[in-house]
Amino acid sequence: MSSGALVLVVGPSGAGKDTLIGAAKTALAEDLRFIFPRRVVTRTAMVELEDHDSVDVNEFSRQKLRGAYALDWEAHGLCYGVPAAIDAAMTAGRIVVVNTSRKVIERATEKYPACHVLLVSARPEVRAARLAGRGRESAEDVAARLQREGAPVPEGIIPTIIDNSASLEDGIAGFVAALKSIAG
Repeated sequence: MSSGALVLVVGPSGAGKDTLIGAAKTALAEDLRFIFPRRVVTRTAMVELEDHDSVDVNEFSRQKLRGAYALDWEAHGLCYGVPAAIDAAMTAGRIVVVNTSRKVIERATEKYPACHVLLVSARPEVRAARLAGRGRESAEDVAARLQREGAPVPEGIIPTIIDNSASLEDGIAGFVAALKSIAG
């Protein structure tokens, strides 16, 4: 088996990152090269929309102090962590696919030389409809979220862009093809 790699899936809210990751996890279930670890987030998961483990802020801090996270960051008033177990998975040659923030790209690429960035995008009107459909935020909150573009991808990092504006099938096909290309 070839050496492992870390794939950071980034993009604005409503672009469909969790949906594409979930679909790729299903599509690649028989391909043992890939692993899709669950993040830890200080927010209760909406099971149909997100795949993460939930803890409160105090427990997150305790876990972080114990070295439970390979990567962690804060965004939108929440704490996020990627389990430290990804290190062993990459050492074993696995391709680790995680939903992260652009804020951690620089740190991740320094820590993991075999790091790839998939930037999932979608047109603003598509993102607005998806965010409204979640039912987590008011119309004003959705509008404010759409105005924030988020941190830029660090200079020197060239992401693979996945346009998820069209059909779900097209987005999934592009995402899975990008992952298979990384795996070789």
